[in-house]
Amino acid sequence: MLSHWYAILTAVASAGVQFVLFLRWLHGRMRNDEITRAFVRDIATNHLPHIYNALQKIAAQQGIELDDTPLVRFVDLNGHRHHK
Repeated sequence: MLSHWYAILTAVASAGVQFVLFLRWLHGRMRNDEITRAFVRDIATNHLPHIYNALQKIAAQQGIELDDTPLVRFVDLNGHRHHK
């Protein structure tokens, strides 16, 4: 009868450890997605306008006619749209 309780305790402990490891993996995955989303947003809103400006200057020096720079639209996954 005592070995039966050890088996149950071992199964519960194993499931607990697996659940904690799953939560750590999930937290790391969510944090990685947040960092990636912040990086992409920063590139889209801060750096792309400067890149387009430099491209316009280089094209003007080369005598190349470019279309107007496209409007940068950043669509957040939470449903908010940001225009710049």
